[in-house]
Amino acid sequence: MEFWDVYDVDRKKTGRTWQRGTRLETGDYHLVIHVCIFNKDGQMLIQQRQPFKDGWANMWDITVGGSATVGDTSQQAAMRELEEEIGLKLDLAQTRPHLTVNFDEGFDDIYLVETEVDLNRLTLQESEVQAVQWADEATILERIQEGTFIPYYESMISLLFSMRKQWGAIYSYEKKESSRA
Repeated sequence: MEFWDVYDVDRKKTGRTWQRGTRLETGDYHLVIHVCIFNKDGQMLIQQRQPFKDGWANMWDITVGGSATVGDTSQQAAMRELEEEIGLKLDLAQTRPHLTVNFDEGFDDIYLVETEVDLNRLTLQESEVQAVQWADEATILERIQEGTFIPYYESMISLLFSMRKQWGAIYSYEKKESSRA
């Protein structure tokens, strides 16, 4: 049985908890995280969900995602999900999410991390993940169109790839020039 903190519209904890699988009250929200791992070649590490998973069975997805449990900060939830789902330990304690997307029942913090990962060293969580691989943006968009990838907005996937090396919503020419040096 999993419990989540309940947040208000201003993203403040209410002091109440919610049991996964039950309906949230109107005006109550919960925290979800996603972590997208990119390699130096600009590919994203993606995972294929198990065929027996409730929701999106057998579909490909971004690196990891899940709900924060009671007491978790966003960073703690991100680190826990990385380790649980693919066996990857990363210190995100001092990292802010690149994006937060609001949805009907909560807040989704999205972390974009560039690091090299040896896929053969990952330990996949048998109850969640059946496979992982590197994929470029075009491959992910193609899989969305084919119906084999969770149907994120294609523009969202493009945004994740565009923002992976920068913060904020304004393109920085200075950062682009300095990264070429």
